[in-house]
Amino acid sequence: MNKSQILAKAEKFVRERLGEEATGHDYWHAVRVRNNARAILGSMGEGDSLIVELAALLHDVGDFKVAQAEENDSTIAQKFLEQQKIPPATIKRILFIIDNLSFGKNVDLHTTSNLPIEFLIVQDADRLDALGAIGIGRAFAYGGSCNRPIYDPNYKPNLNITREWYVKSKTPTIQHFDEKLFKLKDMMNTAAARQIAEKRDEFMHEFYDRFLREWNGEE
Repeated sequence: MNKSQILAKAEKFVRERLGEEATGHDYWHAVRVRNNARAILGSMGEGDSLIVELAALLHDVGDFKVAQAEENDSTIAQKFLEQQKIPPATIKRILFIIDNLSFGKNVDLHTTSNLPIEFLIVQDADRLDALGAIGIGRAFAYGGSCNRPIYDPNYKPNLNITREWYVKSKTPTIQHFDEKLFKLKDMMNTAAARQIAEKRDEFMHEFYDRFLREWNGEE
């Protein structure tokens, strides 16, 4: 089976699992992350494209937010890859990305030394999809799916979050910008992602400021 056939099967698998997902981690999120990853990979001049694309497509199929579970389940992706006869060493590299990708998993990670380039690319690609206009839409989709309020003026954002706190938090969507989304720009690993993130972050700040002005009756 060649690369294009494997990727086509992965797309079909993700569409079947996440096609009706409504938290912002759906099939089209996976496609956008894959496209972001392709663009970053093209600017890097290094990295295994099959690992990057498969990790990008499969990264949320076992996500705890999607499955409404306590922990992520990477065995779902693992079983799919094994069925496609992907070499065990390649599967191990893909699962490392999936297992360590999320903001909650890496909230205390402050160094990129010794991390695989494929991981850095896919992590940036995923974080980019949480920024800009799409990031705003996804934030409200996720908040609504979890019955979180849009905004609570009495809620004080926690700016020093831990992984344990993050995965259990019930933060209102607007304050989620303070706790997570506004941090992502400065957490990008690659120059290509940082350039894209600057523009998307600027747009989100414009939205955030206008939201608060309208909330306060100033607009």
